[in-house]
Amino acid sequence: MRVAVGQFRSLPDKEANLERMESFARSAARAGAELLLFPEGAMAPFDDEAAPRLPEWAEELDGPFARRLAEMARRYGLLLVAGLLERPAGAGDAAGGRRVYNTAVAWGPDGRRLAAYRKIHLFDALGSLESDRFLAGEEEPPVFDWSPREGARLRLGLAICYDVRFPEVSRRLAERGAELLLLPSAWVRGLLKEEQWELLVRARALENTCYVLAADQVGGPYCGRSLLADPMGLAAAAAGEEEALLLADVDPGRVRRVREKLPVLRHRRPELYRRWQAGTAEGTEA
Repeated sequence: MRVAVGQFRSLPDKEANLERMESFARSAARAGAELLLFPEGAMAPFDDEAAPRLPEWAEELDGPFARRLAEMARRYGLLLVAGLLERPAGAGDAAGGRRVYNTAVAWGPDGRRLAAYRKIHLFDALGSLESDRFLAGEEEPPVFDWSPREGARLRLGLAICYDVRFPEVSRRLAERGAELLLLPSAWVRGLLKEEQWELLVRARALENTCYVLAADQVGGPYCGRSLLADPMGLAAAAAGEEEALLLADVDPGRVRRVREKLPVLRHRRPELYRRWQAGTAEGTEA
């Protein structure tokens, strides 16, 4: 089954971003793709310069931008995943209503929303302070089913960018049956950052014997280099540093075969891990 990444840089113009995304969707469908992943923040930018406008751009999950993407998924028969800026319910938060949720949403080829995930790990590191503009999610990242036109059903897990540095997230998704992890991202370039990006994506695939499809923004501060890592940690397909449609193939049978040869998920000893964690907690209290 064929999957795709639409690697591009979002602009402070939601209509222009939708037009670019539709161009990717059209090309992906023509190339036989059944799943299309866009980067984190595909709706609008959220860098320092754009931060004051986030409340203005943010919408509810059933707002106009999301409805356009749902219709796009239906029109081209795609499972479509993209990063949005979600307006929090109510009058605002303790920061005066200037923070929003960094949310990834998946729509099925019938246009129905299959999953939504609010980023739980905010990137307050390496000079960035996402918590100044975003609210952290609290809900567990979702796992959901995908039934392509041909081939076996696949279980998908959803995370966002900085989550890749927390192996607990990917492991929990794998424990719940995920065979393909989707990672919309806006990974910033920098000293060793490109190498870390590929290393982390491949590591999460290898340690959980699953595919990881990672989409990055490109241009300006972002490094691009979207990729598909396979269950043995190999980079099965990769994009460069320019805007691109990345096409790759996913084989559910390969996940099963690798998990038979390398049964790390079955060999886990959670009863020991729980005991160690309890002992650490007791020691801290003492």
